[in-house]
Amino acid sequence: MKLLKFLLVGVFFGIVLVKSEAVSWYRIYEMFQFQSFHMYGIIGSAIAVGVAAIWLIKKSHLNSIEGRPIEIPAKDKSIARYILGGTIFGLGWGLAGACPGPMYILVGTGVMTMFFVIGGAILGTFLYGLLRDKLPH
Repeated sequence: MKLLKFLLVGVFFGIVLVKSEAVSWYRIYEMFQFQSFHMYGIIGSAIAVGVAAIWLIKKSHLNSIEGRPIEIPAKDKSIARYILGGTIFGLGWGLAGACPGPMYILVGTGVMTMFFVIGGAILGTFLYGLLRDKLPH
């Protein structure tokens, strides 16, 4: 029953992303060319909701779905790893036209070439696992 909840939330999230055109390669292209506010509006809205949710969690001392207290770790002082990771993520997003969540949604909408992108993401994750000890964290 627990897995069904996650499946339904995932399907709902996929429908929202498709209907909002957040998985559209053309919308992503417009964003990277600074031609449209559409994607920046979606991302900005997500940031605003996230900030409000974190504030509410801290203020109300909310518990997780399992009933455990939600603990939010302190901010990391190092910024270099975020710049490096964000750059790699952004390059992959720009090249593939999709970030990790929409890759699976696009397969669900019939874009079968996303299987190549998913394969690349899995390969990148595997390589990260091999090189993790040698990377700055």
